[in-house]
Amino acid sequence: MATPATRETLKQYALRALGKPVIEINVDDDQLEDRLDEALQYFSQYHYDGIQRSYLKYQYTDADQTRITSDSTESITKNSVTTSWKEGNNFLVVPESVISVINIFPFSNKGSMNLFDVRYQLRLNDLYDFSSTSMVNYDIVLRHLDFLDHILVGEKPLRFNQHDNRLYIDMDWANDLMVGEFLVIEAYRKMNPETHTDVYNDIFLKRYVTSLFKKQWGANLSKFDGVAMIGGVTLNGRQIYSEALSDIEKLETEIRSTFELNPAMMIG
Repeated sequence: MATPATRETLKQYALRALGKPVIEINVDDDQLEDRLDEALQYFSQYHYDGIQRSYLKYQYTDADQTRITSDSTESITKNSVTTSWKEGNNFLVVPESVISVINIFPFSNKGSMNLFDVRYQLRLNDLYDFSSTSMVNYDIVLRHLDFLDHILVGEKPLRFNQHDNRLYIDMDWANDLMVGEFLVIEAYRKMNPETHTDVYNDIFLKRYVTSLFKKQWGANLSKFDGVAMIGGVTLNGRQIYSEALSDIEKLETEIRSTFELNPAMMIG
């Protein structure tokens, strides 16, 4: 029980930190589950240990080709005037665990990978002997070729929002990709705590869950603030609530300032 490895053990850990069973924690179990979900969501959104960099592989199918090449039409009528708008279906559905897509691997021009390709000739003529050839020139030439490809061909523009789980790729789907080929996407995904159970034992998650439970406890008791109990004990839910708010603010500031990834690293 000292090392949480499940939702329930993390919940009990936080309750013991608040005083259970010596003190009765007046919070319903459904409220505890809601606060635990809230803590996990915040942790995966802002703490770099709550996400992982992944490479997702997707095979382009006949069904994708049929859907993408047919546009969706939406008709809007206003002031007796009807206008029709077409929305492209150039998207792929990604797993719900993906929170950011930062890159898609460039497509190889298979037609130029032959004897007359400049990269083939460069390796054939200049890299016959690594011991007598400078790698500096080879590296500079490859960087120059990559820059020319970036200027003349360009990258595929990406659009992604984690709340609709759609990755839009603005390209010529009819010619740039063939049925059966694969797309490889670089993305950040939420860590699944049910699979990676060590997430439940993260020190900041444990402290954050405890503070959220304390806030809920204080909110519940504040309704009876000042009520005298048996033995002269007076409930002070407002103080518990204020202390919890202060703890939460400190933790969120520490997580955002110390453990959050640079947003520029997560934008595609």
